[in-house]
Amino acid sequence: MQLADIPPPSLDLDDAFADGDDDEQQFQFSTDSIRQDLARHEPSWADSEFEASIDSEHTQSFEDESVSTLDIDASDPRSPPESALDEDETNGYFSQISLSESVPDESSEDPVTQNDESPKDISPRKDDELTVPSPHPYPSVVIDASKPPAHRVTLSTSELPPISLRTLDEAAPRPASMESPRTEVPPWNHSNGASGAASSSLSIPPLPVPSSPKHPIHRPTRSTGPGALEKVMSRTRPSFLPPKSREEDLRHMGEWESMMKQSRISAEKRRRALQERRSEREKKIEDSLHVWEKEIVPDWRKVHKNPTLRKLWWQGIPAKLRASMWANAVGNALALSKDNYRTCLARAKRALGSGAFPSAALSLIEQDISTTLPSLHIFHHETGPLYADLKDMLCAWVVSRSDEGLGYTVGASKIAAMLLLNIPVQQAFIVMRNLMDRHCMRSFYGGEGTKEDVDAYYRIFDTLLADGMPKIYFNFKQHQISPAVYLPEWLLPLFLEHLPFEACARIWDVFLLEGDSFLYRAALGILAVLEPRLFFPDRKELIELLRGENKAALDVATREGRPLDGGRYEIYGVDEETVWDRIDSMQDWWKDSTWTRLIQRELPDL
Repeated sequence: MQLADIPPPSLDLDDAFADGDDDEQQFQFSTDSIRQDLARHEPSWADSEFEASIDSEHTQSFEDESVSTLDIDASDPRSPPESALDEDETNGYFSQISLSESVPDESSEDPVTQNDESPKDISPRKDDELTVPSPHPYPSVVIDASKPPAHRVTLSTSELPPISLRTLDEAAPRPASMESPRTEVPPWNHSNGASGAASSSLSIPPLPVPSSPKHPIHRPTRSTGPGALEKVMSRTRPSFLPPKSREEDLRHMGEWESMMKQSRISAEKRRRALQERRSEREKKIEDSLHVWEKEIVPDWRKVHKNPTLRKLWWQGIPAKLRASMWANAVGNALALSKDNYRTCLARAKRALGSGAFPSAALSLIEQDISTTLPSLHIFHHETGPLYADLKDMLCAWVVSRSDEGLGYTVGASKIAAMLLLNIPVQQAFIVMRNLMDRHCMRSFYGGEGTKEDVDAYYRIFDTLLADGMPKIYFNFKQHQISPAVYLPEWLLPLFLEHLPFEACARIWDVFLLEGDSFLYRAALGILAVLEPRLFFPDRKELIELLRGENKAALDVATREGRPLDGGRYEIYGVDEETVWDRIDSMQDWWKDSTWTRLIQRELPDL
């Protein structure tokens, strides 16, 4: 009987949920009853002899003889006992099914008979086929962890050698586009009993192979130009709004360019007005030259006693008298002779000629000169007329400090350059040495030996900031910004890197007269100018602003065409007028007695 002639099993759901039929026999849930029901309702592939054997064993206990053995050492694989089922019975309802793509040859011998006569070693084929012989219904599964993955899982029986199976990770999934082969299953020949195999075949559709979802691979694409959205979307329109039409975009861009043009015109007007006010102030200073020559030049110490002359000094020293007034205000506490510069310069040149001059100090000098007043172009290493004098002066200054064990400190080039612009080189060297010998400047240029004094000056400035500008003080405390972050960059070059040259010259005029206290007053005035910009939520942005590196301000200055080689704070609109307005406004709360009290508290030995 062919398998195709066997009617499909039927399942009547009404019987399962019927409430009647009380007179029918109750179904007992047991192994024997399940086997009996299956034998009565399902078609069997075996012959009538097999059905009779099933009916005769209802009263016997049918044990599951399947054995699965996990043997780590791959030794002594177990097999089910052969007494469970007779060989004739197992051959009657177990057949050899090949999952390979090839169609079995009908002229070949019966696979069961062939395996019984001469067992052969069956290995996995190249196309991942799995051939399972059927000498026993329940083969043993042996897993050997000591073998390679390809031969780790084996099947064995008592009569056949182990059969190696390929692991699932080695079997490549079959693409869905490929046509699946049809597997031929030899039917049973009922005329020959359980040992015969029919020559006809039955086509069974292949089982679907589950495939893991693959993530899409995004390949980089080359840009082919602006898209349709970018062509109509304005660069200045917020991203959360819909794009404009091209006509509206062009109209808005025209209006934006007009506003920017008006902004540049207004900025130019402000610069011109500032230049005019500065020219008027300089003219007023030059007109007061006769007062200087009559009242101050003969005895400059009158300035400390006469408030009118002191106010005149604060307004600025005439350029013609600046050299002598600076030299008098600084003094010569070190009692240096006029030949001191030539002596130190001769020692420096001998050290440079013999190679004894510190190479690290020489490289720092070159680096510092390259960043000194770049907008003036007079200290350029190739074309600057004062480059040689500035370098000689710095080398001589390093030699003069060598007796104290001190080297070069970055920032000294700015001070020497400012002095060279107003004083001859020999006199400028003497003024520089005496200026650097003041306690505040000596502390910041003294290296590691004066670190405690520098910390004391930081505490003094913090106290002054808390008293005069509490909002800025608490903002800095919130962002953990101490005076050590920004104050050395101001005091070492004496503001020459951050402020415009005219503002620095006027600060120098007063600083050389008043002393170290005015440095801190000028620093507080700079913070007052920057106050509207200091309340950033990010500490990094706040530090960038204090260093003059705020990106937004740089972009605005670049768009307006302002030069960027001057003072760093010029991009914030800081000029001489605004700084001095803040310094003059501090007259209400600034007291020299407060500075003296803080110096006595923090530096009692001074």
